[in-house]
Amino acid sequence: MNGIRAAGFAPLPPFSCALPCGNAGIRGVQPIPQQFSIRTVAMVVAAMFMIVGGDAAATVLTTAGFPQVFIAWTRFALATVLLAPICGLTLPELRLFVDWRLALRALLIVCGIVSVLTALKTESMANVFGGFFVGPVVSYFLSALLLRERITLLRTLLLLVSFMGVLIVVRPGFGMTAGMGFAVLAGCFHGAYLVATRWLAGSFRPRFLLFSQLAIGALVLLPFAIAPIPDVTPTAFGLITISAVGSAAGNLILVLVNRTTPAGVVAPLIYSQLIAAMVIGWLVFAEWPDRPTLVGLVIIMIAGLSSVWFAGRGR
Repeated sequence: MNGIRAAGFAPLPPFSCALPCGNAGIRGVQPIPQQFSIRTVAMVVAAMFMIVGGDAAATVLTTAGFPQVFIAWTRFALATVLLAPICGLTLPELRLFVDWRLALRALLIVCGIVSVLTALKTESMANVFGGFFVGPVVSYFLSALLLRERITLLRTLLLLVSFMGVLIVVRPGFGMTAGMGFAVLAGCFHGAYLVATRWLAGSFRPRFLLFSQLAIGALVLLPFAIAPIPDVTPTAFGLITISAVGSAAGNLILVLVNRTTPAGVVAPLIYSQLIAAMVIGWLVFAEWPDRPTLVGLVIIMIAGLSSVWFAGRGR
């Protein structure tokens, strides 16, 4: 999505890390302050545009014949290199990389990103991210089932309304394409990834969790990096850089924001990813959602924001 999401890695609301993709600091939603910090809003919105911009560059590359798994590998590999000097990795932590739980979590985000990039080969950005936002629903119910997290009738109803918005965007049974199927699949992987993040939050420090998923993801996708690819022209190299750096920088900003800002403040801002997808899709690909898709996207945003709002008040 990544936010995991994609879809950079892309974090999303109380299903959300928003990608923090790796931010394991979610221990429950805190009350939402009355006023948002302008700096926090600017940073999260900028991160969403960076992640979606990276996806736009990736879409151009896949259209030119670059395998989506190769593009996904460049994201994990470059992000691993960028984070290595600041992740504070210690020798004892090297042994933790064989922990099957870390491998499972990393595979979930790898599958989510590859699915998002596959969806973007044939579908508009706004449509893909609309389908991707099935993630909050998946995360919410999986957390209740596997982690015994509290659920409420009000939030359940709001998430089901949000899911209705996803159905309007995806339109299953009414001309649903394979690309939209991959978008929904990406959301399911990302929702499961977020549950895994909460599951492991108390066992590993946040920066190690982020670094482990990047390093494991780069290793898993390495065989695809040496597969046949088109000639890497200066233009293609620039797009690869934008794709990788946009995703890495956006997710790093989200990690930094989540270190000092309550999840209840960050989560609603993740919905700006839908606005970023519409704006960048229009600017780069001259795509604009049709009327039913716009209705679905509005429903997703309103229901999602309402769910975050009530969650922050324990309802």
